[in-house]
Amino acid sequence: MNKLVFRLTSLVAGFLFGLGMIISGMADPAKVIGFLDVAGAWDPSLAFVMGGALMVFMPSYFLIIKPKQKPLVAEEFCLAKSKTIDSRLVSGAAIFGLGWGIAGVCPGPALSSLALGNPGVWIFFASMMVGLGMTNLLIGMKNNRESQTQTAS
Repeated sequence: MNKLVFRLTSLVAGFLFGLGMIISGMADPAKVIGFLDVAGAWDPSLAFVMGGALMVFMPSYFLIIKPKQKPLVAEEFCLAKSKTIDSRLVSGAAIFGLGWGIAGVCPGPALSSLALGNPGVWIFFASMMVGLGMTNLLIGMKNNRESQTQTAS
């Protein structure tokens, strides 16, 4: 029963997220590029979308989520284990930012935009999946080599 509640909660949250992305215009690459173009024809409207989202989220977080020691429908909170800023984090952030700037769409809004049928977003999404797969493969190979080296020592 708990898995069903978790999946239904995830489904509703994902639906609300996607609906919000589409209604707010964050799923439109031209809108996002306008927001990122701070030296040109800057469009600040997405800052208001983010601000509005924070105005809803922050009170909910401090009044409902933070006081709880355990999530309602999961075993534990999904929080990052590492707190260090290393080359992997910085290079990943730079590559993510480069992809976001070139495509004008973030992965979350891209997922929402798939329903709109934009061929460019479908190409972006497919490319993103290939990039994720290749990265996971390379990290797995690196971790495997490191564990074999430690075992051999």
